[in-house]
Amino acid sequence: MSRLIVVSNRVGPLKDSGKAGGLAVALVDTLRQTGGIWFGWTGKVSEEGTFGLLHEEKHRKVVMQQIDITQQDYDEFYIGYANRTLWPVLHYRLDLAEFDRRYEEGYRRVNERFAARLHPSIQPDDTIWVHDYHFFGLAAQLRAMEVENPIAFFLHIPFPAPEILAALPNAESLVRRMLAYDLIGFQTERDAANFRRFVVEELQGEDLGNDRVSAVGREVIARAYPIGIDAESFAQFVHSADARRHMARVEKLLDGRQQIIGVDRIDYSKGLPERFKAFERLLEDYPENRGQVSLMQVAPPSRSEVDSYVDIRNELEHLTGHINGRFADLDWTPIRFLTRSFNRKALAGVYRESKVGLVTPLRDGMNLVAKEYVAAQRPEDPGVLVLSRFAGAAERMKEALIVNPHSAEEVAAALQTALTMPWEERRERWLAMYERICEEGAHEWAQAILSDLRTEFAAYSA
Repeated sequence: MSRLIVVSNRVGPLKDSGKAGGLAVALVDTLRQTGGIWFGWTGKVSEEGTFGLLHEEKHRKVVMQQIDITQQDYDEFYIGYANRTLWPVLHYRLDLAEFDRRYEEGYRRVNERFAARLHPSIQPDDTIWVHDYHFFGLAAQLRAMEVENPIAFFLHIPFPAPEILAALPNAESLVRRMLAYDLIGFQTERDAANFRRFVVEELQGEDLGNDRVSAVGREVIARAYPIGIDAESFAQFVHSADARRHMARVEKLLDGRQQIIGVDRIDYSKGLPERFKAFERLLEDYPENRGQVSLMQVAPPSRSEVDSYVDIRNELEHLTGHINGRFADLDWTPIRFLTRSFNRKALAGVYRESKVGLVTPLRDGMNLVAKEYVAAQRPEDPGVLVLSRFAGAAERMKEALIVNPHSAEEVAAALQTALTMPWEERRERWLAMYERICEEGAHEWAQAILSDLRTEFAAYSA
């Protein structure tokens, strides 16, 4: 079996401390099977940047390789093009996107330097798997260095409709460079179809069928591979000491009342202000929930250097104060807004004690919280998942209550349905989703992509 080289913005961890997400666990297991390298950014800024020391850490068959970036790279590549330009465009938020030529130049520069630092480690039989929007152009740089190895790419966030992406300056050039990959994976059928449409409509390419497109002398697979979690392992987290401790704390806090749980980074794509307003509408339209149902929102901050993230946190704090001031009683707080993170075992306990899981992003690649909430439920008395139609998870979790997150009335009505749903219906919906997420786990996701890549590359090379 050939070695695997994984490239991503951040690396590891190689040990599961309970904090690593499903992606990290799946990649580590795959790397341990094949042996190989996990290459990425240290998360640090230095004067030498990408020209500095290559940090190596070996764990049996797996080598972690990381490099620094300069302050200029951080400002232009990471904060600039990746998070102020690509992130909003790919999440359909052209109103928040910043188009600056310096950002684009910084993005191209860092992709070139990462390729140059990775190149000496590549062996002829290696398989290369690149992750996410930070490295759309990495394969093109490797091809320019005469790397002929099979290279796959996976996008963890949405890929927008051609009409949206076309607003990005030099969008055609970006997608043309993506065609240097042999296989491009997406979270949903919609995202994959959007990419193929762009190739056909904007690059005058050809749709070859069976998820294949050709343009600029290249033929690639562009296919949906919905990422999963190790559902059975996550379900066991509820028996951990961390989970039991948090279950006891939540049970004491609720004192017989019901809880709705939301877990998201603070990000404008997550629909948190809309969620708070929908909860307010629940209390308005269904007053029997006052004093009986609370919303706990776990929302660790992210990208505090970007103004729009500061703005949304301020808005959420204002909404929390407004709603709590309007409805709170001496012994009941409507919204508990926690701007801190919890490890996955603790979250499993919080999920289990929550009657409703509320996952309502305005746009999301997949959203694994939806799957984690389902995995953590009591089989004999499961809760109900309320899920945005714009989350990638909705494509394979039809038994959830699917809602339009822009409609406070619709989300409030779904919450009321969830809170009053009979046991038989709750269990039927939960069981269908649980069995599916067990079958479509993170390991199956990784193996499907690598199997298709190797099959495609073998056929192409023959």
